[in-house]
Amino acid sequence: MSGNALSDFRRIVIKIGSTLLMDQERRLLSDWLAGLAEDIAGLRNSGTQVLIVTSGAVAIGSRILKIHLRRSRLEELQASAATGQVRLVNAYQEAFSRHGITVAQILLTPDDTEIRRRFLNARGTMEKLLEHEVIPVINENDTVATDELRYGDNDRLAARVAQVVMADGLVLLSDVDGFYTANPRTDPDARHMPVVRTITDEMLDMAGEPGSAVGTGGMLTKLLAARIAMHAGCSTVLASGAVERPLHALITGGKCTVFVADKTPAAARKQWLAGILEVRGELRLDAGAVAALRDGKSLLPVGVIEVVGNFKRGDAVTLLDAGHGELGRGIAAYSSDEANAIRGQRSDQIESILGYRGRSVIVHRDDLVWFGNENSTK
Repeated sequence: MSGNALSDFRRIVIKIGSTLLMDQERRLLSDWLAGLAEDIAGLRNSGTQVLIVTSGAVAIGSRILKIHLRRSRLEELQASAATGQVRLVNAYQEAFSRHGITVAQILLTPDDTEIRRRFLNARGTMEKLLEHEVIPVINENDTVATDELRYGDNDRLAARVAQVVMADGLVLLSDVDGFYTANPRTDPDARHMPVVRTITDEMLDMAGEPGSAVGTGGMLTKLLAARIAMHAGCSTVLASGAVERPLHALITGGKCTVFVADKTPAAARKQWLAGILEVRGELRLDAGAVAALRDGKSLLPVGVIEVVGNFKRGDAVTLLDAGHGELGRGIAAYSSDEANAIRGQRSDQIESILGYRGRSVIVHRDDLVWFGNENSTK
């Protein structure tokens, strides 16, 4: 790999932990954040899209409310999150506004990335923000999350966000500069691993040992996040954020570990889609739609001849040609009732038919896997 660990990425999710953002007194480190904003502005100028997953709301809010973090009830921590989130996002906006960049706040719960319809809503929002050159600043919605329903750490949240937006790069900024073969604090023979292509059970066991380089739940959560991202076709960079310009350090050859994905996000997504066993319906297409899909385009309502089955938005559907030969499958952007109402119609008629302005496609090309014509009966 090249000395620049970020050079091959076109869409990056950057995760920032609380310890990087604030000092021991839980005061925000504005100078550090300003340096990060400068780095990200440079990435954007080179054509890279960036999303940020940030911690820090609870810690900032607890200082404002004078709440002790380790001796607080759930509702006190949630109040801290609500208070601190305002300060946190304002700090990001102030830092990025110096570069003419707008940020947007997104708060997520696990349901938003794991329930299909909410997954699509979250992805649509983030895609639209990126289209408008706005940086999404994402955090867990701690004001409503409970111990039974939460990510538990922002490493996992960042990996899920990378999966949602089909990012090709995930950067975990930490207090360590990568993964080692052993605990470097206790083992003089510990060797830094610049590249990891497979996360083994032995690596997970070592990362979870008490007294390891980053403590129980520190390195382990990062490895688990990297594994989620790699399955989604997204490579992960683990690097130290405890420098003034952490991304600049990576760009200029700074020490890190890269967990390399063996496929692209699009390939990983299509592999997952091809393996879905539970298909809820069918869409029969005319010749024009078949030709468009063959060329890598999305499925428009005008090309749908027939809608079969009872499915909801976000369900998988089979795509058939006029002779009922299977061509592929995709994720429906509309329910079966809605698809029936708009089939055969132009996209600009959707709003007048359904009463709201939805997507212009029934299946987007990113949500579609094409099997080809081998099953077609033309």
